Amino acid sequence: MTTSSKETSERSPARAPARRMPGWARALIAVVAVLAVLFAGLRLAVLPGLRDLFGEETHDRSGPALLKSIQDLSRYEAASGNFQVVVDLEKDAKFLPDAVRGSRTLYVGAGTVDAYVDLGRLGEGDVKVDEDRTSATLRLPHAALGKPSLDPDRSYAVSKQRGLLDRLGDLFSDNPNSERAVQKLAVKHIGEAAKESELTDRAEENTTAMLDGLLHSLGFEDVGVTYGK
Repeated sequence: MTTSSKETSERSPARAPARRMPGWARALIAVVAVLAVLFAGLRLAVLPGLRDLFGEETHDRSGPALLKSIQDLSRYEAASGNFQVVVDLEKDAKFLPDAVRGSRTLYVGAGTVDAYVDLGRLGEGDVKVDEDRTSATLRLPHAALGKPSLDPDRSYAVSKQRGLLDRLGDLFSDNPNSERAVQKLAVKHIGEAAKESELTDRAEENTTAMLDGLLHSLGFEDVGVTYGK
């Protein structure tokens, strides 16, 4: 019996070593797992009720605002215009179709432009008052336009079309200035529209009415306001 069992053990084949998973297979499994997590995240964002379970919380940890400087203003803000412009910005790459490299953004920009009269530029000879202090004549500089101010609450991107390479670049880089180009164009077009409008004429009319009412309340009977150097 002893000899038989020994012969049986010697004849039994050795256990084959376990095969290791190839590197490409492990990489494929990792990619599939990442895609599954991304897909699950999208489903959670779309399905109602599940977003609250894995929702985000916003915390404002900004530091206090610091006062850098104070500037005295001597101009009278006499009028303000509201403008809106639709910016259609397209960027193409040479020798490549738009589907591969290129972008097109449709952006609605809304902003304001103020018109003012700089009262600080008045000289000694620009204000004349008679001896009885019943008549006054003022010569003011022409109204000017301030810088256009874009309103972020009323400005928005309607659509964004990007090529494949641009989309891949967005995946690996965070570009906070992606809309800066269309915003600059919106500000430029709003400023041009303000120059073509009657905003400065309205500002001079309002300034004249303001000074006329102010000087009449001070006892002046005859008030004259002109504009120009």
